[in-house]
Amino acid sequence: MPTRGEAGRISGVTDVADAGAAESGQPLTDDDALRELYETQAPALLGYVVRLTNGDRHRAEDILQETLLRAWRHPQARSDDGRWRRQWLFTVARNLTIDYLRTARQTQPVDDKADPDNPVDRMLDAAEVRAAIASLPDRLRGVLIEVYLRDRSGAEAAESLGIPVGTVKSRLFHALRALREELNARGFHLG
Repeated sequence: MPTRGEAGRISGVTDVADAGAAESGQPLTDDDALRELYETQAPALLGYVVRLTNGDRHRAEDILQETLLRAWRHPQARSDDGRWRRQWLFTVARNLTIDYLRTARQTQPVDDKADPDNPVDRMLDAAEVRAAIASLPDRLRGVLIEVYLRDRSGAEAAESLGIPVGTVKSRLFHALRALREELNARGFHLG
């Protein structure tokens, strides 16, 4: 948005002449109206939009700029004497903010990776993994527990479970696949 001096320089009208027209009660010229819009409405609009965007000042400034641009392009934003209609401006700013918030909610990436240093995330992940393991059939769960949780070799697991080593390897393969599917169903995407 142009600053106080820039609007006058763009059209060649000086600030002194602009101030005189505004104070005399005559209808505002376009340059006067633009300056008045920015100086009188922008601070209040910005504060309003910052609150609506939960303190996101950069986004609020973008929305403010779009609101002022739309006001400039739409004659219904001005009254007969050339002044800006505050209600129109705030309604447009509110609608633009709502549109932004809807879009941001739909496109905002979700950080679904737990922080390994956060004890709460670790505890929740461990609880989900335990629940996923518990949901496996006994024959698959037993092999998984023997090999990965008790840290036994294939031969040791086979001896403990009373099954051949080849069966341990086969069940381990199927157990890992079933565990992966169960964790995916619980929201863990392991690739």
